[in-house]
Amino acid sequence: MIIGLRRGSVELVEHQEEWKDAARNCIEMLSSVLGGAAVAIQHVGSTAIPDIHAKPIIDIAVGVHSFDEVMEYRDELASLGIIFHGEDNPGQLLFVIGDGEIRTHHIHIVPYNGEAWCNYLIFRDYLCSNPGKAKAYDELKMQLAAMYADNRKAYTASKTSFIKDTIAEARNIRFPTGKNI
Repeated sequence: MIIGLRRGSVELVEHQEEWKDAARNCIEMLSSVLGGAAVAIQHVGSTAIPDIHAKPIIDIAVGVHSFDEVMEYRDELASLGIIFHGEDNPGQLLFVIGDGEIRTHHIHIVPYNGEAWCNYLIFRDYLCSNPGKAKAYDELKMQLAAMYADNRKAYTASKTSFIKDTIAEARNIRFPTGKNI
């Protein structure tokens, strides 16, 4: 199994079935530490979408009611190699697993049923159920990885429009009246 990538770099690999096991193990570990502080924990991101290339970093979304409650477990998480990296996006906390230079997991702490939580799940579920859209995303990612192999920020920023458009499309199809999750 290929897992882990140098910080800041972009390298895509073919989907690996073992990523499900790595995600499940991480989810079990987070559940055992966070208990009720985590309302729900999901495997998200490209490693959760079959048949597309992905950076070999497992993305996990943890839906919570309170960031403060999660932060009470910061030392216990650190003892397991789950290191707090601050607020990566407004309203989201980031924990990572890795040795400093190589990261294997990104753990996104977000408000449960908030916009970020719903977007993670909608995007994943929509691509999993729409092979044509997943293929278009895969092709875009491959082009961008070739352009930005050493610039993850530019790679990520260049995917934003596709991701936002796909989420809007998925919401329109799943919720034609505009109703949110």
